[in-house]
Amino acid sequence: MKNNSTFKSAISNLEFPESEKICGKSIHDPILGLIVKDHPSFSEDDCIAVKELNEYRQVYVSNYLSTEIGTLSDLEKSVITSLKEDKSIVSIVEDEPETRSFGQKIADKVADFGGSWTFILSFLFFIIVWIAANVYILVNKGFDPYPFILLNLILSCIAALQAPVIMMSQNRQEEKDRNRAKKDYMINLKSELEIRMIHDKIDHMIMHQQQELIEIQKVQIEMMNDILNQIKK
Repeated sequence: MKNNSTFKSAISNLEFPESEKICGKSIHDPILGLIVKDHPSFSEDDCIAVKELNEYRQVYVSNYLSTEIGTLSDLEKSVITSLKEDKSIVSIVEDEPETRSFGQKIADKVADFGGSWTFILSFLFFIIVWIAANVYILVNKGFDPYPFILLNLILSCIAALQAPVIMMSQNRQEEKDRNRAKKDYMINLKSELEIRMIHDKIDHMIMHQQQELIEIQKVQIEMMNDILNQIKK
């Protein structure tokens, strides 16, 4: 009678009450995998005690929590690395040295000076002095009497020379704007790809967590049912 009320565990070779007998085919695959890992000869037809099964259940839950903490740490590291890479790329793009020829430097200076109030006021002062010197001081008998043909020639020459120089500076500025737009596009594209990658990682983690939580809930329900059965007996 005593032999019928006990059984021998397949992993510890210890005898336990028949009421605590659990066969391998009724154990969930994740926990069964842990048992087979420690005891390769264990099969679905073998049996263990509820106490032993609960120990493997606790190991499974502990491994899951440790894995999730490690996954979160890896995700944080990858995000930080991505942010650092983005920062380095932006700094490289923005800190590219600008190479200008001598003519381009002159064109930029002429365009800056020609589009300033300093140029307008100084040129207006020059015209007033020119006209006053010829009309009032030289009484229209000087080097450029009224209608100031020489002054008109000088103004025409300045305008003819200044216009293409300013256009050269504007063309170079447009080229800089196009390059800046390309760099902005590259940065925005990389940021979009990084965001998509992070979204994919988060979605994968959520799906993985849902599956693992379902398995943990099943394990917890089994443990509660085993406890209730022992209480009833």
